[in-house]
Amino acid sequence: MWAWVQREPATEIPSDARRLVKRLMIALAAFVALGILTWNTISDQRIRLGTLAVLAMFALKTWVRRKDVLHPDGGTDTK
Repeated sequence: MWAWVQREPATEIPSDARRLVKRLMIALAAFVALGILTWNTISDQRIRLGTLAVLAMFALKTWVRRKDVLHPDGGTDTK
């Protein structure tokens, strides 16, 4: 019935890219864990919020930089 629909074969994700994505997820999980520990251990509100702000900046920098790491030549995955 759907004979006219032709799909391109799925391309395998290179193991190097998979490793980098895994490292990204581990780094973001570590930032979340540090944020939870900060919230539970620091009682002074100003220091707690300042620490969370610094962690958020590092997490944002990590997230923004992921494209540079995954595509060092400036290319994209799309054709």
